[in-house]
Amino acid sequence: MQAISDQLFLYPDTCLVYVVRNGEEAVLIDFGSGGVLDRLAELGVRRVSAILMTHHHRDQGQGLARAAEAGIPIWVPHMEQELFAEVDAIWQARQVLNNYNVRQERFSLLDPVPIAGTLKDYETRTFAGIEWTIVPTPGHTIGSISLMARIDGRVCAFTGDLIAGPGKLWSLAATQWTYNGGEGLPATVASLLDLLDRGPDRLLPSHGEPMDRPAEAVAPLIDRLRELMRYRQHNPRLFLLREQPFEAVTPHLLRNRTGMAYYYVLLSESGQALFFDFGYDFVTGVSTETDRASRRPWLYTLGTLKRQYGVTRVDVVVPTHYHDDHVAGFNLLRQQEGTQVWAAGTFSDILRRPDRYDLPCLWYDPIDVDRELPTGIPIRWEEYEFTLYPLPGHTRYAVAIALEVDGRKVLVAGDQYQGGEGLLYNYVYKNRFDAGDYARSAALYASLQPDVILTGHWDPLWTGSGYFDELTERGDALERLHRELLPLERVDFGAEGTGARIVPYQSVVRSGEPVELLVEVRNPFPRPALVEIELVLPPRWRREPGKAAVELAARTSGELALRVVPIGAPVRRARIAVELTADGVRFGQLAEALITIAEDGGPGDDV
Repeated sequence: MQAISDQLFLYPDTCLVYVVRNGEEAVLIDFGSGGVLDRLAELGVRRVSAILMTHHHRDQGQGLARAAEAGIPIWVPHMEQELFAEVDAIWQARQVLNNYNVRQERFSLLDPVPIAGTLKDYETRTFAGIEWTIVPTPGHTIGSISLMARIDGRVCAFTGDLIAGPGKLWSLAATQWTYNGGEGLPATVASLLDLLDRGPDRLLPSHGEPMDRPAEAVAPLIDRLRELMRYRQHNPRLFLLREQPFEAVTPHLLRNRTGMAYYYVLLSESGQALFFDFGYDFVTGVSTETDRASRRPWLYTLGTLKRQYGVTRVDVVVPTHYHDDHVAGFNLLRQQEGTQVWAAGTFSDILRRPDRYDLPCLWYDPIDVDRELPTGIPIRWEEYEFTLYPLPGHTRYAVAIALEVDGRKVLVAGDQYQGGEGLLYNYVYKNRFDAGDYARSAALYASLQPDVILTGHWDPLWTGSGYFDELTERGDALERLHRELLPLERVDFGAEGTGARIVPYQSVVRSGEPVELLVEVRNPFPRPALVEIELVLPPRWRREPGKAAVELAARTSGELALRVVPIGAPVRRARIAVELTADGVRFGQLAEALITIAEDGGPGDDV
């Protein structure tokens, strides 16, 4: 055990484990093999209040099972929580053969450990009477955090493996988040610069050596990484975008150009701002995988927005649709800014209860909606009015947002069209696409006649002569081709080809606890028909009732209520299905849902 200062100690292990003492209590930063527990008595420590993990790698916490057995609370980065608490399920799901995922997410625990809670980005928590601030520092892993606290009069930053010493990284291999990529290199640079802005007096890494002159330690590392990035042609605009992440569409309307999907900022004379969408800010690269630990929303450019444009607060955020690259940062905005979420009624429930829906690109955590907005009715915010309009196509539930800013008619349209000319379809059948969606959106655009259209992934489109006519022609062609290609005159399950859907799609219950299901069914025939469903369940499970039927008009949909009672030992994602028959024609098991039987202790969070 090495003393760094009066109350701060270092225990060399499979990683450097730090002990912060306060009387007879202590906090441990990372845990290694757990050998540190055998040395605490010599420091007069009788109780470990918490273990705070900087990231999930095995060398940081391979002994955590010992901590769990001793009843020590284990706190982990929010974005990596499953890699601690549910790592067995992750191991079972990992691709091994023909695997192109080279991110070091397999360098994780062999077995799960119970966690006391998660360390959310930017929050401040108190452990052992000491205040700790959680700082997102992606680089070594996407979900890595640094922990900052004032200890013995100095601001200490426990940085995990973000930096190993002056000019040094512990691992370059860990910065490769994709095959032949280097996404962690610019992420490391961005994280180091952000950390320096927070004024630490001391850097305490998981491997390497403590650094008492942070700026002098970081500068050569950034220089070396910058040179490597130049040779690799990685993120050549990194430093430019860090200094100038926003550009003006009009004087009071900005585009942030650093995200996976752009977000837009409406500036009020009051100093407040309204965001349209807010997903992943300041993205340096995207992992091949889509698990929680591979995605990192943060508030990287928020300080620059406030400094450069006089913004005092982000008051409201309004999404165009529910996809993660447009909403992943909402909860951070709420936690740090008190930002309210105003969302269209067409998808508010998807944000609040994502586990109920079988849709692509759903964010992992529920997002509370403060105000549910109607379509077609002007909404007032500060000196502006905006109106939401249904915009099915990219997703059935999306909206376009029309408003006037600085004398210009603006349409915030999410991902409806793609390409620099704003003409290419961007439909996904799983998002509940209908063949006529783009004919309808063309009609909407033509009726609104916006001067500029703002999208999630392309530059602002200033509309010109013939644009709306071209949209109409393309929308009509898409609908015609679907009708010509699909046998809709005989069996019409729509372009998405789905005759049934079960809500909720995912449930977590105890054995014997009923699950109420709502099954949406469709009559695919050009005549009235009796539509029947029958539940298909694992052995011993009860169904109440097991069958249901409804008479439906030609090519219409209806809903049927059923109840399932799961019986048996704990199981993850047991499959159920409904068999659909319409007018005596069997179509088979067209819809499934997943039910997890939790341990007797109660329903869990994992679905």
